[in-house]
Amino acid sequence: MQAELSASSVPVPRETTILALLRRHHLADAFSIALPASANHDPEVLARFLFRSQGRWVNALMRVRDTIMSTFGVKTAKEMENAPAGDVGGRVGFFRIYAKRDNEIVLGEDDRHLDFRLSVMVRQADAATGRSEVVLSTVVCCHNALGHAYIAVIRPLHKLIVRSTLNRAAKAGWPREAVETA
Repeated sequence: MQAELSASSVPVPRETTILALLRRHHLADAFSIALPASANHDPEVLARFLFRSQGRWVNALMRVRDTIMSTFGVKTAKEMENAPAGDVGGRVGFFRIYAKRDNEIVLGEDDRHLDFRLSVMVRQADAATGRSEVVLSTVVCCHNALGHAYIAVIRPLHKLIVRSTLNRAAKAGWPREAVETA
């Protein structure tokens, strides 16, 4: 049972739309975790749940990030959250929704130093058992030296945050029905 609650590194799924949205990238990774059959399999519902389930240490890191990066003219989480929603419409936390499919939602933001996309995808992991998994993929395209420096610093933290987010959500219990979108 413990293995089911533990996120693991996987290749970025070939079927994800984030690779087409950001063809050139400087960071690309993915992590997956088992999704119980009783859980809601709507990627938007799962994305909202995942990003509401951040640990205090993640929120503290975001405040530090915002304080430092705002001095370089980079958008803060609050600025992203209050920015226009874009063509597809809506936001999940401070992430803009770029694309939606039946099994995937693509979130992200464009900024002066880099563009990033996150994919929350539900896919069948095992055809024999019918088991599903949630795959959280990230792709980042750097625009300049600031973007490359930023990625160099946050890469190890990013991996910890993604694993922690997935593990925390699994331990809390995946939603069984739609989560409010407010």
